[in-house]
Amino acid sequence: MRRLGKPLHITPRGNAILHVNFAPRIGSKVVTKEMKEVGQVFDVFGPVKAPYVSVKLNVEPSSAENLVNEILYEIINSKKEKRPKKRK
Repeated sequence: MRRLGKPLHITPRGNAILHVNFAPRIGSKVVTKEMKEVGQVFDVFGPVKAPYVSVKLNVEPSSAENLVNEILYEIINSKKEKRPKKRK
């Protein structure tokens, strides 16, 4: 579990924008401190040294505003993708 940070704001389409120190994987799960899943990483944009992250939220719009004061975390999937073996 890696710390992403607090959302800067919630967009009209329901995405949370965060300013982070690293570029997380697109599609990785985003949770609160209590391990409640709130969405997934949708896009990484901005400068390489200080990127921004768009998180597509799967919570209700009324509770999305409460996430602005919470620290969000990325769940790191330890399993690597398996590639099919090449034929010789």
